Amino acid sequence: MKVFLLFFAAIFINNFILARFLGICPFLGVSKKLETALGMGLAVIFVMTVSSAIAWTLDRLLISLGLDFLRTIVFIVVIATFVQFVELFLKKTNPGLYEALGIFLPLITTNCAILGVVILNSMMKLGFLEAVFHALGSSLGFTMALVIFAGVREKLEMYDLPEPFRGTAGALITAGLLSMAFMGFQGMVKI
Repeated sequence: MKVFLLFFAAIFINNFILARFLGICPFLGVSKKLETALGMGLAVIFVMTVSSAIAWTLDRLLISLGLDFLRTIVFIVVIATFVQFVELFLKKTNPGLYEALGIFLPLITTNCAILGVVILNSMMKLGFLEAVFHALGSSLGFTMALVIFAGVREKLEMYDLPEPFRGTAGALITAGLLSMAFMGFQGMVKI
């Protein structure tokens, strides 16, 4: 039951973008088109989930060896490794998406949402299965927020908005409204 609650809470209640405000750079940077938002979301799902599983194992090893001060460095190396894998995979299989993601793809390495979930898993002392489901839920919540935001931004491009609400200003207002909408989930589950 705790695994399901962690999973649900990570998607809706503790959404990394809309509640914790982590991972804002790719959220604003690749959300102009639905296709690039979905591609980034899938990359984040893979990197966040697999990195969390491996980082959990390495974290337990570091703690047992008394080297827990190396956690952050080890976590970043694990994340960077999987980002490189995703980058090479996209470059070979979908060059258009690879080009569209541009600089934001390698920035997944230092994406605070991905590093944040790995560190949270360690701080919350989650078991392996709990850590993986927490990471999967967090990445699905990240992707959901990114895709919803991209869909709204694509729709807004079709309308003749007043000048002050175009571009970045409109995007930030939209992000704020989405964040407020997700606040409606607060209090449903206490983790």
